[in-house]
Amino acid sequence: MDILIRSLVIFLFLWLVVRVGGKREVAQLTAFDMILLITVGDLVSQGIVQEDYSLTTAVIAVATFAVAGLALGSLAQRFPGFRPWLAGRARIVVRDGEPLLDVLRGERMTIQDVHEAARRQGIRRLSDIELCVLETDGSFSFFTDEAHDEGGRGAQGDHRLT
Repeated sequence: MDILIRSLVIFLFLWLVVRVGGKREVAQLTAFDMILLITVGDLVSQGIVQEDYSLTTAVIAVATFAVAGLALGSLAQRFPGFRPWLAGRARIVVRDGEPLLDVLRGERMTIQDVHEAARRQGIRRLSDIELCVLETDGSFSFFTDEAHDEGGRGAQGDHRLT
């Protein structure tokens, strides 16, 4: 029973760390971050099993993490009001070609992050973006202004992304 409780405590702690870390942070893990994450996993396992390296202990710890993850997913599905708290919510970061700097700051992002993602989508000018949404998984969704797509210039002018 001790392993079950420790596993739940560690699961909740790691879930909180990922939520506080931010959407883009999780989506942009580098090789070093992955190595660090694996190392942290090993350190966490030591805290869970307290030097009990039996197969039973490992199965209980992994099963506890799996069940806790399923329980959170079920909670989000059954009670939609919890969904934003558990999984986050999509945020609009650019509207009508104008970056929402306070939202970007709140998500611990810079306008350069948006520029980079826009260039990957073939968007040359910030003014071409009608709406840019930071999704819950850390990816961007871009909706471009139809008039700009057809070669027209909007009131925002020609702001090339650099």
